[in-house]
Amino acid sequence: MTNWKRLLLSLSFVCLILPVTSISAAAEEPAGNENLVPIREIAEKNGAEVSWQQKTGEITIRKNELTIVVKVGEKQAMVNGQAISLDNPVQLTKGVTFMDGGFLTETLKSAPEDIFISLISKGDGEEAAKYVHSSVSGVLSPTLLSQLWGALEGQNGKITSEAITKHVENNTVHRNVTYTFKTALTRLNITVRMNDDGLVDDLYIAAATPDVYQKPSYDNPSAYTEQDITVGQGDLALPGTLTLPKGEGPFPVVILVHGSGPSNQDAAIGGAKPFRDLAVGLASQGVAVLRYDKVTYEHTYKVASQPKFTLKQESVDQVNDAVELLKKNTHIDPTAIFVAGHSQGGFAMPLIIADDKQHDLAGSILLAAPSSSFADVLIEQQDELVNRMERLGLDTKIIKEQADFYKNVAVIVKDPQYSIDHLPEAFPLQPAYWWFEQRDYVPAELAKTQISPMLIIQGENDVQVSMNQFQTWQSALQGHSNVTYNSYPKVNHLLSSYDGLSIGQEYAEPSNVSKAIIDDIAKWVLK
Repeated sequence: MTNWKRLLLSLSFVCLILPVTSISAAAEEPAGNENLVPIREIAEKNGAEVSWQQKTGEITIRKNELTIVVKVGEKQAMVNGQAISLDNPVQLTKGVTFMDGGFLTETLKSAPEDIFISLISKGDGEEAAKYVHSSVSGVLSPTLLSQLWGALEGQNGKITSEAITKHVENNTVHRNVTYTFKTALTRLNITVRMNDDGLVDDLYIAAATPDVYQKPSYDNPSAYTEQDITVGQGDLALPGTLTLPKGEGPFPVVILVHGSGPSNQDAAIGGAKPFRDLAVGLASQGVAVLRYDKVTYEHTYKVASQPKFTLKQESVDQVNDAVELLKKNTHIDPTAIFVAGHSQGGFAMPLIIADDKQHDLAGSILLAAPSSSFADVLIEQQDELVNRMERLGLDTKIIKEQADFYKNVAVIVKDPQYSIDHLPEAFPLQPAYWWFEQRDYVPAELAKTQISPMLIIQGENDVQVSMNQFQTWQSALQGHSNVTYNSYPKVNHLLSSYDGLSIGQEYAEPSNVSKAIIDDIAKWVLK
């Protein structure tokens, strides 16, 4: 007698969840189809549990976050709520249920994200889409998933069939599974963001770079604690961290707002993690800090599916959610909630202040913040980079071509014939709506109308936001007595001190936020 028949006979003397008729006889393969296997036997061999609902006739197979539901006679399986077609209908033979062995074995051996990655690597978008949650199915469509791997290879060269590494990291919103693949040109990280139902909720794709970050000397772990938090609710909820000083409190708190582009809660880039530095540095001096993953980082494809996504949705709305969360925390002083925006986050600061309808914010901190319109800053930024490279005697041919591209973008944005109601047909940077929606917004002009206390901080060695922007803040707000200005001779755009002329190449090297900046922010907040 085969092992599985002995197993089924031995189980006939115990109370099972499957119907009595399913254990009354030894299992026999359905005649004429050797591809079918007994569900319970294969499931249990693979560490899964099987249950049966008498009222519905459903057989449920569970393994960790994976749930498979089938019915006798049906030619499909529900995998974490998504319908998957089977080659054969589920069958009941002499009291034992059978189904496609290849499907059951592969599904149980592989996590849903593994199956998903395998399918997109083969260009099988139709099957891969069955593992995608409805919240992002509109953009992670069968067509996109079928073309994704080929597009990645077009950019990075041939991709190895197997991942070099697989790393799993949980936050309060997603279970993030990052696969690192070797390509002809580089190494590529593909992060599959899984929700609580075990379905693909988003993707994040970026070049794999070594983590060379080094903790700053002012990081004193004994002076603070950290708590995982969630900012906001629903499909765009964000995972984050609240760094609290040791002690009873309540403490003043600073909310950190990211610069442009997708970024995690540390604002990690190259060898720097400026938001982490600010958090631990300020907490060591008695100031709590709330930081969170940027919405374009945690929900990349969901955001991409919104053609009318705005600067407000990117950088403002989350601050309101963060304020509401902090007001409920007994460790936080609700009268001392501050917000600090870096680069684009500082650019959006007057919008954040204007959106503070209940006047919960005690003040704002602008870190390397543009004061002019985004298009004007873009042009100035390109000119500054070319100028610095020429001063260093570097070849500027490629960078001038890049500068011309971005300057052309700025010219199109400033063209009065276009607007949010009449977007250019072929705008080179999408979504076009984002650019034209805030085209006429000038941060310094809006800030003139506001009375909230401000601390404006600028590095004099910043290649991305020049001292000209800092001086424009000073000129625009010269009548405001509650604005403080600090500039730092060697500090670059990442708020770290750099002895050379910054052109951004130094970002790859380990660096930390200048302690002078940490000290000045703490002093200003605590005064």
